[in-house]
Amino acid sequence: MRSRWMSVGSSWRLVAALFLCSLWVDSPGLWSEQAATATKEPLAAESVAADGFAGSVAVVGVRLFDGERTVPKATVVFSQGKIIAVGAEVEVPEGAVVVAGEGKTLLPGFIDSHTHSWGDALERAVVFGVTTQLDMFTDPRFLRQVQAEQAQGKPLPRADMISAGVLATAPGGHGTQFGVPIPTLTATDQVKDWISDRVVEGSQFIKVVIEDGSLFGREIPTLDRQIVAAVIVEAKRHGLLAVTHTHTLEGARMAIESGTDGLAHLFLDHAADDELLRLAKEHGIFVVPTMTVLESATGVASGTSLVADERLAPFLNSAEKVNLAKAFPSRGLTMSVVEETVRKLRAVGVPILAGSDAPNPGTTHGASIHREMELLVGAGLTPSEALKAATAAPADAFGLKDRGRVAVGQLADLVLVEGDPTAEITATRSIAAVWKRGLPIDRPAVSAQQRQVAEAQAEASRPRREAGLVSDFESGVEAEYGFGWTASTDQFLGGKSVVELGWSPEGAAGSDGALLIRGEIREGFAYPWAGAMFFPGSAPMEAANLSSIETLTFDVRGAGRFRVLLFAQSLGQTPTQEEFDSTDEWRTVHIDLTQVQNLKMDGFVAFLISAGAQPGEFELRVDNVAFE
Repeated sequence: MRSRWMSVGSSWRLVAALFLCSLWVDSPGLWSEQAATATKEPLAAESVAADGFAGSVAVVGVRLFDGERTVPKATVVFSQGKIIAVGAEVEVPEGAVVVAGEGKTLLPGFIDSHTHSWGDALERAVVFGVTTQLDMFTDPRFLRQVQAEQAQGKPLPRADMISAGVLATAPGGHGTQFGVPIPTLTATDQVKDWISDRVVEGSQFIKVVIEDGSLFGREIPTLDRQIVAAVIVEAKRHGLLAVTHTHTLEGARMAIESGTDGLAHLFLDHAADDELLRLAKEHGIFVVPTMTVLESATGVASGTSLVADERLAPFLNSAEKVNLAKAFPSRGLTMSVVEETVRKLRAVGVPILAGSDAPNPGTTHGASIHREMELLVGAGLTPSEALKAATAAPADAFGLKDRGRVAVGQLADLVLVEGDPTAEITATRSIAAVWKRGLPIDRPAVSAQQRQVAEAQAEASRPRREAGLVSDFESGVEAEYGFGWTASTDQFLGGKSVVELGWSPEGAAGSDGALLIRGEIREGFAYPWAGAMFFPGSAPMEAANLSSIETLTFDVRGAGRFRVLLFAQSLGQTPTQEEFDSTDEWRTVHIDLTQVQNLKMDGFVAFLISAGAQPGEFELRVDNVAFE
């Protein structure tokens, strides 16, 4: 028998990450069909000079939350990107634009203390009042680009980014699944050079990973105590903060004992015990609970209420709405553990910082900080404490001396909201105005402009595919167009399943060939898969325009239950799947794509023909794949 094989090593790594709801992908073009419009008339725009700075602005008669305390009635004046006067008796400069503050509250621009930023994340964040993002892992190339632009000091219509750059993890550990090649650590004698390299790349703090995956049904390598401690010591030697990713109580204990400055998540397995609270207080750490993403980890789509909120919905694009309605598969974890720990941390005075972990399932850049503050209040913080967790507290924890407060000399990063969020925290969603370094953010215009640019880019770059044959496998594992076929399994995320793609002359209806998918689904991973993936675009994960396509058809032979996973930009960061049964006789599978919820074929990315989730060996022949 003639056979040609493709090893799993040729698999596109981003596919695995996407399947686990953690794909890092810039998704231009995913905007709602209707223009994002404000719920009320926007404020008059200030004049903007050639250097990008707006003229003097005075917000008068406004309730002020300055990052720590509330002033019932104040005037705040800013010019050239900085606050120049704050108080009840402040005089308004001649020629200043006057903004009436009656019935409104002025706040420092929000700081999201846990994000992963790339693409247009920073532009999207500022639309919702987030003027600074503390990024916990991004591509160093993106980091250098953003830092160079921020160093010019000009106001830009986007959030600033302070980033850890590449995180510290073990080979194959958490953080290696995103398709971005990163340097890893296996011994303490590597740490000195590893930290030096991060400094050169521009890392502004260091993130350390303690994650074996056990809480989520995975088995992945993680750093040991000695390497964790060495990374933290070396980071501090360079004057950098060290924060730690962990989801278990024991991992948090190890991190604190090793000298971490803060926890980038709370843990889900147990509530904090007295020993952990004592260590946290004695070591002076801060904690970013990331309640929003942890709620999603319990199987609850944390962002659903944001999509339904008329104060935010007009400014959310379609991809954001899809992702906010998603959650990780439930594994019996509950938020009560997290809420109890937050209450205990507050009681002993451990600083709590608001962070969303956007853009994981159930989250999105900018809007999710509002859900995070709401959850913090639900866990026992007062509204003012939750506001501080998103403003002054992260500024203090990360040494950001020019932001987080409304005070003379601070950056004019400001959010004006209707109502009183110190009494009702969800009032932060009623945004009347946002200024970034004094630059007014035209929220409707930003959303509309981004949508127009994204749509134009998408239209220009997406290859259009018409109905017809994809592959008949008459002469090998080839496709009529696109990047073609590749093997994909859960191995890259710590799973153990295996697969090989081959060519067989035993085609349907006596034809000359078929794709042979042979492998084994193995235990040891929560969401196993193994199969063959087809990309209609010219490169992996490049969207193609298949808007004329209504059905995916193919012939199959091989006993068992199988599934097709569909990947599209409209589905956000997780695919949807359709199951089918196969026998030892050839049969044709028809998948009606028009009936798949939220699937829009003008941004179709890929489909994966995979074995089912049950452990065991499998063999499947596929022939005559076509779009109709």
